[in-house]
Amino acid sequence: MSTHSSKEKPTLGGTRIKTRKRNIAAPLDPASFSDAIVQIYLDNGGDLELVAKSIESSDLNFSRYGDTFFEVVFVGGRTQPGTIKPEEEGDRHPYSVLDCAAQREAILPSVLYIQKTLRRRPFLIKNLENVMRKFLQSLEFFEENERKKLAIFTALAFSQKLSGLPPETVFQPLLKDNLVAKGIVLSFITEFFKEYLKENSLDDLIGLLKKGKMEDNLLDFFPSAKRSSEALSEHFTKEGLTSLVEYNEKKMFEVKLKEIKSTLTTMINDEAEISEVIETVKQQVKDAKFPDIEVIRMLWDVLMEAVQWSGKNQQQNSNSALRQVKAWAELLNAFCTSGRLELELIYKVQTQCYEDAKLMKLFPEIIRTLYDQDVLAEDTILLWFRKGSNPKGRQSFVKALEPFVKWLEEAEEEE
Repeated sequence: MSTHSSKEKPTLGGTRIKTRKRNIAAPLDPASFSDAIVQIYLDNGGDLELVAKSIESSDLNFSRYGDTFFEVVFVGGRTQPGTIKPEEEGDRHPYSVLDCAAQREAILPSVLYIQKTLRRRPFLIKNLENVMRKFLQSLEFFEENERKKLAIFTALAFSQKLSGLPPETVFQPLLKDNLVAKGIVLSFITEFFKEYLKENSLDDLIGLLKKGKMEDNLLDFFPSAKRSSEALSEHFTKEGLTSLVEYNEKKMFEVKLKEIKSTLTTMINDEAEISEVIETVKQQVKDAKFPDIEVIRMLWDVLMEAVQWSGKNQQQNSNSALRQVKAWAELLNAFCTSGRLELELIYKVQTQCYEDAKLMKLFPEIIRTLYDQDVLAEDTILLWFRKGSNPKGRQSFVKALEPFVKWLEEAEEEE
């Protein structure tokens, strides 16, 4: 037996039953719904504020024909099922989103008008999603200029925080292979980024991409032949989106840094041969096009993170840290190939001794060990002592290093 009986039990609330009955019985008729909406546009000469008012007070069945409503909003009339082609018969109006000029000023009123409509009938957000998804999956059937209009509309919809439109609804349908391969998606997303960044920060855009599960996968928007970070940088630079390029480079850098660090940590914990470690780092640094200053900072971080710190015993900590510096001095030396890089290493040690209480008192001893192991030249130490520019804890570190510097200067005089 079927769970719901089509016969309604008789009750006194007759009118409510009647509407429910009508909902069950009435055949689907999107055509007359569509014509009624088109008529509202025509009656109001396309003035969207007036259209919004008439729609607000109309008793048309929006919950049933929500998708049809948005088709009329976007293309001026009903589309054939499963396509974006306009239906042959039925009325159309010339005030749709795709009839606007491809500019923010022309398209914004449509976004605000949809926003008003959604406030009155929040359930329509699902229908907006359906129709946007359908259009975005069919981008190739639109003219280039129409795609630009859809991109601007989409950017403004997020700019205006259109009630609850989820970003993945927009980004995920774009990832259809054939659309990506033709480069259609890349031009769409580029227009979208440009428009969105006119009035939102890069952080806002990254937030959107995160919600759409795309922030790590910008390359997925590129045709496979162009799926490299060089191509990405070149494309977005040419389009004037340098902030996005910088963001992506930083992201790639962080990923590579993590990889190199984890390789290095494993080798240090396994007490690999220093020469082998040096070769591995050189190779990875070359592949990742790593700036030499970053290499120095990274080496120091990894060495210090690999020390077996004891919770309480300060003396034990000092011994462990200095032992580590001695043991791996050759590794540091292989990459501290100039006075400039030696100075960077001192700054790095200074910053860490300043920020890490365990190392606070160790600064002069670390510097002295690095000097004894030929990682730091005397000139570099004296330069830091006299003119160092990193302010972190500088006064107390200079004071702590004074006896050692005195000793260096005296040794120099004796020579």
